[in-house]
Amino acid sequence: MEPTPLAQVVSLSSKVAIVTGGAMGIGFGIAYRLAEAGASVVIADANKAAAEEAAAKLAARGWQASALEVDVSNAAQVGTMVEAAVKTYGGVDILVNNAGIYPTTPVMQMQEKDFDRILSINLKGVFLATQAVAAQMIAQGKGGKILNITSVDALHPSMVGLAAYDASKHGVWGFTKNVALELAPHKIWVNAIAPGPVRTPGTGAGKMSPQEMEVTMKPLLEKIPMHRMGEPDDIGKAALFLASDLSSYMTGSQIVVDGGVLLS
Repeated sequence: MEPTPLAQVVSLSSKVAIVTGGAMGIGFGIAYRLAEAGASVVIADANKAAAEEAAAKLAARGWQASALEVDVSNAAQVGTMVEAAVKTYGGVDILVNNAGIYPTTPVMQMQEKDFDRILSINLKGVFLATQAVAAQMIAQGKGGKILNITSVDALHPSMVGLAAYDASKHGVWGFTKNVALELAPHKIWVNAIAPGPVRTPGTGAGKMSPQEMEVTMKPLLEKIPMHRMGEPDDIGKAALFLASDLSSYMTGSQIVVDGGVLLS
């Protein structure tokens, strides 16, 4: 049997993808690569203006993209998100659970509401979106791909102040593996990407000049064997791999994209 041509393996033509937190940073890096590969992309983000701007950037390149304001911790809004994707593009084939927050507060200074908010967005949001999208995928009967963005902190803590964030990301990794088992009979493959340090507006690095970043990030860069921070596109390319048929025999797996930082 001849292997499928590479262009066909990578193509997401006729596929519909939802990317939560897709307006900027890692989320936009993922949305960009999926749209470039031919997918119609719904950018779902809590920041409506940023989501619309991101969708416009993709549309300007001739790709299919739309924006939607969504709080992933709100079940009703997540349901509306799926309904909008179906109404606009006819279904959902790919879900990227990327939306997340990472305030740094030591446990002994953290308030209960802060802990609840982090878990509600980072973990509960993944549950709500997965449940709603998987139900649509099952109804469609064509299978699908679900990608969860975890973190190297799902494997090893990076710094004091991220205990709640780390708990949420460990939770997403555990959730990924168990849901992969549950959804496999429906040909829905569930995998995760664990980014290391990535240069994004959210980390502050995205606002720095290369010179400023070199000074500010020097201690961190010394711990990264590749001696550079990741770019959103580094995660976008890994997401394209998992969203396409390049990963046809993978489910319940986690790809670490960290420049080797866990080695140190």
